[in-house]
Amino acid sequence: MSYLPLFVAVPLGAAFLTPIISRFWKQWADWITVLSSGFLMLLSLYMIRLADQTIIYNAGGWQPVDGIPIGITMVADGLTVIMLLIVNVIGFLVTIYSINYMNHYTEKGKFYTLFLLMMTGLNGVVISGDLFNLFVFLEITAIASYALVAYGVGAEELEASFKYQVLGGTASAVILLGIAIFYQLTGTLNLADAARVFAERGMSPSVLFVAVLFLAGFSLKAALMPFHAWLPDAHPSAPAPISAMLSGVVIKVLGVYTLIRLFFNVFDINAIPAVRTVFLSLGTLSMLAGAYLALGQKDFKRMLAYSSISQIGYVVFAFGLGTRLGYLGGLLHLMNHAAFKSLLFLNSGAVVYQTDNRDMEQMGGLARSMPVTGITSLTGAFSISGIPPLAGFWSKIIIVYAAVQAGQYVLAGLAIVASIVTLAYYLKMQRLVFFGELARAYEKIREVPVLMCAAMIILAVMSACLGVLLLPGIRNIILEPAVNVIAGGIQYAQMVLGG
Repeated sequence: MSYLPLFVAVPLGAAFLTPIISRFWKQWADWITVLSSGFLMLLSLYMIRLADQTIIYNAGGWQPVDGIPIGITMVADGLTVIMLLIVNVIGFLVTIYSINYMNHYTEKGKFYTLFLLMMTGLNGVVISGDLFNLFVFLEITAIASYALVAYGVGAEELEASFKYQVLGGTASAVILLGIAIFYQLTGTLNLADAARVFAERGMSPSVLFVAVLFLAGFSLKAALMPFHAWLPDAHPSAPAPISAMLSGVVIKVLGVYTLIRLFFNVFDINAIPAVRTVFLSLGTLSMLAGAYLALGQKDFKRMLAYSSISQIGYVVFAFGLGTRLGYLGGLLHLMNHAAFKSLLFLNSGAVVYQTDNRDMEQMGGLARSMPVTGITSLTGAFSISGIPPLAGFWSKIIIVYAAVQAGQYVLAGLAIVASIVTLAYYLKMQRLVFFGELARAYEKIREVPVLMCAAMIILAVMSACLGVLLLPGIRNIILEPAVNVIAGGIQYAQMVLGG
């Protein structure tokens, strides 16, 4: 249990150390960030062996009194382990990619400081056992993200960051109001203790009002339609490593994870069946509308941004089905999307790195000059489109089958339609960017540096092979503990508090 604070302490310490050291030795900023993110990745991999346990760390040694928690609590269970893997594996690969990519920008030390603060917040949200500290870490992540979106300090970046900040701040205000009422109703901010209180007292109109506030606030953080307006501007404008983190990690942790934790483990979704209907509705709308809007885009990164909305729709849709198979498919797609969407944003960054252009209609034939980028992009595009036997196929087919099993035949059909549209716009992207004749303006370009290639290759392998997580031996170690946490509902309180 003593390992849990390291997920916050290591990146936070590195974030404050980096600007000091980099003032004297600039190259040390790279080393500090790589070493700290590498340590976090190894620690998250180590946590897999503990996925079937519930680990509690009471900060400052404050033990519960009469079973009631009175201090800051950090909690790790099967769901936490999956989210820590997503945050820290993707974070490490993005760090490797950034070593060369961020040479196009000034003040890499400040970039790394903000990046490490974002990692601090993401890890903190995942392991927080109480609602107030979850909110504090959420704000650390959000504020760092606002600055990183604007890091290029151009007009487009500043406008996108401002929109992101306004809508993100609105979401935070709604969430904070919900927390205030939540505390007034329960007398506690500890998630497990609150789950116990709700189980004893049942649902009331005030509790339902809090649930609505949380649903709106965290849906905006997840960029679910119709709460998505900030994402299509923020993700294209940010540097490619940050676009990868925003789509691959941030919207999952701040949005999807918090929705799952609160509505399944605290409120008891079985007591508020309308929430499942909302999940299904928002998920289906996001799947279809995001795919349709991506189909008409010319901007490479903007197309990927709308694609993120569509794919997050699959995840929320899966959890709205309310079955163990749906939870399994949703969790696997959550991991798959972290891999192939991060990969595709890094691919777009490699293209921009060499061409200084995001307009797909002005490109063509780049696979000849950039074979690693072209092949890995094709792998990510086919995986996200659900082409067998790549990883995305397995998560999508499970989600569709779970929908059929739950009697949602029309919605299962719509999920298939959204996947067909996804394949259409990714084939369009491949044709415009990587196939065809090489544009004369790009005849002299070459492949990106080796560290950028390495990050893309590793993510491409993950995008192709994460389906192995469904093998019984591996599934029981990684996915099933998380499914048990979600399906167990408010048994989360018993796992954390005992009794």
